Amino acid sequence: MTPDNITLMLLSLGILLGAARTLGELAQRFHQPAVVGELLAGVLLGPTVLGTIAPALNLFLFPPNGPNAIALDAISNLAIVLFLMVAGIEVDLSTIWKQGRLGLKVGITSVVIPFGLTFLTAWIFPQIFGKQIEVNQLVFALFIATAISISALPIIAKTLMDMDLYRSELGMVVVSAAIFNDIVGWIVFAVVLGLMGGASTEGNHIVLTIFLTLGFAGTMLTLGRWLIDKVLPFVQAYTRWPGGELSFALVLALLGASFTEWIGIHAIFGAFLVGAAIGDSSHLREHTRVIIDKFVSFIFAPLFFASIGLKINFMTHFDFSLVLTVLMVACIFKLIGGTFGARWGKMSARESLAVGFAMVSVGAMGIIIGLLALEYRIINQRLFVALVVMAIVTSMISGPAMRLILSPVKSWQLKDALFSKLFIRELKALSRRDVINEMVQIVCREFSLDNNELERIVWEREKAMSTGIGKGVALPHARVEGLAYPLVAVGISDTGIDFDAPDGKPANIIFLVLTPDSAPESQLNIVSEIARLFRNQPILQSTLKTRTFTDFLALIKSQSMPKQT
Repeated sequence: MTPDNITLMLLSLGILLGAARTLGELAQRFHQPAVVGELLAGVLLGPTVLGTIAPALNLFLFPPNGPNAIALDAISNLAIVLFLMVAGIEVDLSTIWKQGRLGLKVGITSVVIPFGLTFLTAWIFPQIFGKQIEVNQLVFALFIATAISISALPIIAKTLMDMDLYRSELGMVVVSAAIFNDIVGWIVFAVVLGLMGGASTEGNHIVLTIFLTLGFAGTMLTLGRWLIDKVLPFVQAYTRWPGGELSFALVLALLGASFTEWIGIHAIFGAFLVGAAIGDSSHLREHTRVIIDKFVSFIFAPLFFASIGLKINFMTHFDFSLVLTVLMVACIFKLIGGTFGARWGKMSARESLAVGFAMVSVGAMGIIIGLLALEYRIINQRLFVALVVMAIVTSMISGPAMRLILSPVKSWQLKDALFSKLFIRELKALSRRDVINEMVQIVCREFSLDNNELERIVWEREKAMSTGIGKGVALPHARVEGLAYPLVAVGISDTGIDFDAPDGKPANIIFLVLTPDSAPESQLNIVSEIARLFRNQPILQSTLKTRTFTDFLALIKSQSMPKQT
């Protein structure tokens, strides 16, 4: 590249990243996924808007050919590889098994039902999706089914965090189902790419590619996980944090990406599987996950999603009937799949519908699959635009629909579940397990509950996903069969106890939330209320200064009172 090329590359990247980050932040201010703003930045700077208003400037900043186009394409490929690595790290495979049958049931139905129904629709009526004559019908139907049935784990997780439900029972079910959904979806799509890659060569090449794909997936999710879990403590012990762990993750992701690209599957599949193997290690702390996520999500992901808008004119290729068809198929089939799985797992009708809407979100994963399909010429630009719109709309409606479904229930509040006998001003325990045991013993002594059984279910829930929410607060909780009303024990530790919180800080205030199995909404209300109350640091400091239950209850009630205007 010449000095002029380098100058132009840096200028265009600066403008693209600046616009993507600005609009991404603006989207989040309106409680929408950042990807919405990042895509909009590309649409504004690409042929859709800037190319129409000032075509010469658009071609100057983002030329379709030449060294600068190659450089931007290379950076976009690196960005998508790193983004899928982060998506894999967020997977945490053990969560599926720890959550138990309920999460697995929702995971199975949320992918099998929309996949099966969409596949049949695309196979019988391919014309409604705008199938091109030269495209293999099986490959096309498999692609459409995968693109619609996959879920956006990062967006689902962010929605649950915004609602203060991420570490609740409902949140765990949704997260574990989305994890299962992602793994199955990417493996199926890798097979579809294998079929495409071998379409013009001998049949044994297709078989070999698919065999290597499934072999690599199986190896990374078993032996690879084990090796990474053994090596990670060595990296942590002999390298500087967080650079050592970050480098370790990036090196493995790039090597995995290069291998899957070499065998004929896109590089992102390798990065995703490597990320899943890394994320499953018990040695990878939550704070490290957050740092890796921010490193990629604030720099590389915005560049990638903004670059999508530079590739196509969204106005010229917008087909309203096709967009409406894809959107209706996605919403209806995915809602049916998620809701049915939750009801199969004996969740209440209200929670089941909320789970169904949570699984509706397609988000960035659907956009990435659509972009790859466009590059492989499985779909045309009209269908790609429809898939992008579908992915954005499903992500935008998921959170508001869940809030609407869950918000009417206001039967229980934190102050209703607090008791003076369950207020522990100075916890004696120093570890997470011992704290839970200490608090459970007091609850069982005061309310005549089975100590061993209660300690078991609370600890099982804690092992599934740590309940440290950050800012010095932890929320171990469980639903208890036969319990008449919610109980909340409060323990205070001036020194702090490690609950593996996202911000890496120890928990000084521990709320043990026990709710009736017959009233699941009470847990959602209390857990989300605590998370909202302790979102600001001052209340933590005020709580640590309390000496009696009366002081604590007065503080909680003062924070819960509506503000006077």
